[in-house]
Amino acid sequence: MRRALVVEDHAETRQWWAEALPGVFEGTEVHGAVTLQEGRQLLARQRYWMAVVDINLPDGSGLELVSELAQRYPDTFCVVCTIFDDDHHIFSALRRGAHGYLVKDQPRERQLAQLREILHGQPPLSPGVARRILRFVAGEGGRDLPSPGQGQEEEIHLTERERQILQLIAKGYSRPEVAELLGLSLNTVSTYTKTVYQKLNVTRRAEAVMEAMRLGLVSPEGG
Repeated sequence: MRRALVVEDHAETRQWWAEALPGVFEGTEVHGAVTLQEGRQLLARQRYWMAVVDINLPDGSGLELVSELAQRYPDTFCVVCTIFDDDHHIFSALRRGAHGYLVKDQPRERQLAQLREILHGQPPLSPGVARRILRFVAGEGGRDLPSPGQGQEEEIHLTERERQILQLIAKGYSRPEVAELLGLSLNTVSTYTKTVYQKLNVTRRAEAVMEAMRLGLVSPEGG
């Protein structure tokens, strides 16, 4: 049986995760912690394949635990779930080693849909996080970035459907949402996505978004 750790001080939210995660990842046993200290104690006793970590905890920042997970338990898939949706917290979490970032103000059904992206080898990201990554890249080197349609697309050769899917990915949509929007099956979207990633020579959503923007295939707003 696989184990997941939820570090969350709000009892109702912690209980929801305990009930929801086994529905997404069959055979997962969920352990809960209220504080950083409790989370560290549980991690010291057993291995977890996943950790869902809040940032605002009673005894400190959950980002400390994110760093510790990356350094001491690199095989643990770490997802931050928080109320904070600003650049400082998002990029701090990603730099410290978080594999995903979910914002709590979304409907919970959507959070679960984003978590399911893990099953397809993709990081769970809330809508807006990918756009913030795009804006960050544009701010760091925007003068060197081509406009959409003005880049090196001749070297990539994306089909119209591949471009559509890439643009929706850049906007933060999950694969099931892309499938619904385009009227395609989930398997078809997954196949297109893998093809796009191969053409861009990337393995993760964030890398695909950054590379697509560098090539001028999408705008900083993901359009």
